[in-house]
Amino acid sequence: MTDKDTNMTENEAPKGERIAKVLARAGVASRREVERMIEDGRVWLHGKKLETPATLVTSLEGIHVDGEAIGQAKQTKLWRLHKSRGTLTTHHDPEGRPTVFERLPNHMGRVISVGRLDMNTEGLLLLTNDGELARWLELPANSIERTYRVRVHGYVKPGVFNKLKNGTTIDGVHYGPIDAELERQQGANAWVIVKIREGKNREVRKVMESIGFEVNRLIRTHYGPFSLGTMTNGAVAAVGEKQMHELLGDFFKDAKETVAAPKVRHNPEKWAKAKKQNNPKPGASRKRKWEQQKRDGVLPAKSETKASARKKADTVARKPAKPTGRPARGSKPRPTGKAK
Repeated sequence: MTDKDTNMTENEAPKGERIAKVLARAGVASRREVERMIEDGRVWLHGKKLETPATLVTSLEGIHVDGEAIGQAKQTKLWRLHKSRGTLTTHHDPEGRPTVFERLPNHMGRVISVGRLDMNTEGLLLLTNDGELARWLELPANSIERTYRVRVHGYVKPGVFNKLKNGTTIDGVHYGPIDAELERQQGANAWVIVKIREGKNREVRKVMESIGFEVNRLIRTHYGPFSLGTMTNGAVAAVGEKQMHELLGDFFKDAKETVAAPKVRHNPEKWAKAKKQNNPKPGASRKRKWEQQKRDGVLPAKSETKASARKKADTVARKPAKPTGRPARGSKPRPTGKAK
């Protein structure tokens, strides 16, 4: 192939981005979920049903998902949710079971979850309107640590978790290194702190079962730098923009403009800045009030006031004290003025 042919090939190469990536950035779903949506015939482009997720697009114009047009991607946002036990991490459930998304405030708009928690797992679930951020947080290559409090049935003997430190293989699936330590034994049950970095399907439950423990409660407390904290069951809280960019600096440093979001994703100039602490010294307001009254002639000068106070104290000191109580033994009784 000649240089001329090479240049023609490069110049004639189609421009754009894969529609799965674009829809993920727009917050429709994760890339994998978008690919499944395309397979199910739920994504249309300019009136035609898409057949492949490899389709390249240069804008969001003409893209419809489930009959709804896709608008321009919004500024990247992140929320913490205290997922309730008994809810599914999915947008649609054929059986009509409760999902985490149907209980969210309307102002959040369409969001996707960072990974999933199974129906009987509770605790911290991150939500975002940016599919690329969700993908980055989920990637095993980024080794983002997830922490769980696990209640297992059985007595935990010393050293039982050592075999998990180098990873383990269960039914042909290999799980990476897992840190587990006993928090406390509580009768026939024990609470264990478990830390993983892969987040495979039902990983904690399967690993605990492989060493003889049945999990009867599972709570995720941390996802990377984000914590469940004291959030009540079912509560949702937005992560501040400044905090998000500080904690996820690696993601935003490498983030590029996309078809879905051609503009900068954040504006640090809008971040709230700490106010200057200009607290007055103790007694300053009282001093200012005093000086103003002195200028107005309402009160005497400080020197006069002190002199007056000393004079009053001297006068009180010179007054004879009135006798109180009974006379001391051996002293003469005071005359009453009555005849004997």
